[in-house]
Amino acid sequence: MTLFEHLRELRYRFVVAAVWIVLGIAICAFFYQTLYEFLLQPYDLAAIDLKATRPDANTEVVNIGVAAPMTLAMKIVGIAGLVLTAPFWLYQLWAFIAPGLLAKEKKWAVIFVGAATPLFLSGVAIGYWVMPKGISVMLSFTPQSVPVTNMLDIQYFLTFLIRLMLVFGIAFLLPVVLVVLNLAGILSGAQLGKARQYAIFGCFVFGAVATPSTDPFSMLALALPMAVLYLIAELICRANDRARRRRGDVAPSDAAPRDAA
Repeated sequence: MTLFEHLRELRYRFVVAAVWIVLGIAICAFFYQTLYEFLLQPYDLAAIDLKATRPDANTEVVNIGVAAPMTLAMKIVGIAGLVLTAPFWLYQLWAFIAPGLLAKEKKWAVIFVGAATPLFLSGVAIGYWVMPKGISVMLSFTPQSVPVTNMLDIQYFLTFLIRLMLVFGIAFLLPVVLVVLNLAGILSGAQLGKARQYAIFGCFVFGAVATPSTDPFSMLALALPMAVLYLIAELICRANDRARRRRGDVAPSDAAPRDAA
């Protein structure tokens, strides 16, 4: 295929992906109210939790600026449209890349996507789930001795919520990255075993830094799954190393002395 044909194929895939995205945004526009309530629910639950212990607490969500309601609506339906149509525009990307891959590379790419997708979505869901508790803890620092009203900019909250869910989603991809490095011969299961204690400690440090609140619940909700996923990745890598040695295919990472741990 010539360069011109590649560019023409790229343009075709881009147009098809854009059509799917526009269609998804149009569909999500009809459900804007539902999406709005869904994204605001973590804050509503946090406000209810706060008022259960402090009935005098004031919590309000506000739009700042004349155009804020419109830009908020565009942001919500735009993000929702991208997520809704992700399988379709990602397929267009795959259809453009796949012809240049070998059969083995296609196989591993499918396995990678098949494992990464549910892990990423699980992380996003847990991030959304822990958000109310985290917000409640942060709001609880409001002084009781003065009449303070907590006014939250909905634009800021939406950005904060999306970032947190992305952090959780990306963190849950840890085992996939480790297994891919093992399959590439860069990392061995024995090396993961040696670094296990440091890695688990790092998971808890990351959980403490990445979660928005100071409560242990939010930290554990991120750190514990990451630690478990690390152990699962170690088991998979060790099994792959044993299979590789039986085939007589020694990866560069296996050349180092192996530890029984």
